[in-house]
Amino acid sequence: MEKKLVYFLCTGNSCRSQMADGFLKELGGDKYEVKSAGLEAHGLNPRAVQVMKEAGIDITSHSSDVIDPAILNRADYVITLCGHADEHCPVISNPEVIKWHWGFEDPAKATGTEEEIMSEFRSVRDDIKARIQSFVESGN
Repeated sequence: MEKKLVYFLCTGNSCRSQMADGFLKELGGDKYEVKSAGLEAHGLNPRAVQVMKEAGIDITSHSSDVIDPAILNRADYVITLCGHADEHCPVISNPEVIKWHWGFEDPAKATGTEEEIMSEFRSVRDDIKARIQSFVESGN
């Protein structure tokens, strides 16, 4: 069976889309080809790398990429993870592409002590993991 292509999009491809990418590769990599990108490339957020490592997933080899229109139009699913990416996503010309928006708070905007910021990263990570598990279990 051919793998379905899932393309996760965010503003900077540094946090949420990278976490979703890592979880789907881990939990559904046998069924899905997984890619992620951003409207801009901000580089990998070190806190996202750290909280994913705590969850047993190494995303250090991931790159922060800008949206590729060719991938966008051959994806089975395009999933935006932030409102800005949802509103500014390039036009998808292929009517077969299923586009969904899964909104998550941006942990990179968290303020407070380092522990409070890391707590926000862990919370968003866990929410993304739950959504990915549900997606994989639904058999999309």
